[in-house]
Amino acid sequence: MKHVSVLLNEAIDGLNVRENLTYVDATLGYGGHSSEIQKRLKRGFLFAFDQDLTAIEHSKQLFKDCKNVTLIHSNFVNMKEKLRELGIEKVDGIIFDLGLSSPQIDDADRGFSFMKDAPLDMRMDKSKSLSAKEVVNDYALEKLVDIFYKYGEERYSKSIALSIVKNRPINMTLELVEIIKKSVPTKYFLTHHPERQIFQAIRIEVNEELKVLEKVLPDAIDLLNPKGRLSVITFHSLEDRITKQIFKKYSEVPDIVKGLPNIPDEYKPKIKLINRHPILPSEEEQSQNSRSRSAKLRIIERI
Repeated sequence: MKHVSVLLNEAIDGLNVRENLTYVDATLGYGGHSSEIQKRLKRGFLFAFDQDLTAIEHSKQLFKDCKNVTLIHSNFVNMKEKLRELGIEKVDGIIFDLGLSSPQIDDADRGFSFMKDAPLDMRMDKSKSLSAKEVVNDYALEKLVDIFYKYGEERYSKSIALSIVKNRPINMTLELVEIIKKSVPTKYFLTHHPERQIFQAIRIEVNEELKVLEKVLPDAIDLLNPKGRLSVITFHSLEDRITKQIFKKYSEVPDIVKGLPNIPDEYKPKIKLINRHPILPSEEEQSQNSRSRSAKLRIIERI
């Protein structure tokens, strides 16, 4: 299974890995970032999370000879709790790569791709009950419009949702693509990608991606030791906006105490921004890996 990690060197260098400390890869995938972290460790330790059992099984082989790597089959939203169960209260670096891995996209059976026919699924954790099929066939019109507009930022959300409701039941990915195509003006479909936006919206809903991101980033900041770093790679504007807003909140003094001669400890910034503007893939990386084009990397350090 071939997967090329996006912004690999930039994200790992941003963590400032030290050989004897403890690190977390919140999104193990097929082990690209984890491998680079592990290479830099001697007596240090790496904990790697993934909710996708296929990714865990693949990486078991990759790290079978590594005694300083523990793989954890769980959504990263449970990171704090799972680490505590292992006796870990603080760590020295955490990385999130929020994109789909190439094998997930390329495996037609997973139903993530709008270019290959497959049953509607899109579950990263296949043990979960909610799949794309339920979202497409069971959600009320108003709810579909809401998630298409909010998570897909699609201007024709309402007409697409109306067509979906009218053509139920829908079971296959390319069946859904055809319905989307017929729901928008021909000119629009030639210059835009509503199918990409709608599939993104459904995937976010199925996997609760933005909800778990909003919860886990404050937890991740709390887990960091002083001088510990957090690297976050996002792939669409909604993820980047959430990351930027949370980093802003934790790196600034709140307005209510600004100007006071002595700022109470609970209001002092917890982090500092390592890069004020997101790091983007180089032109070379973008030309070699088209899936990297929308990636943005933000890095912070715990004070």
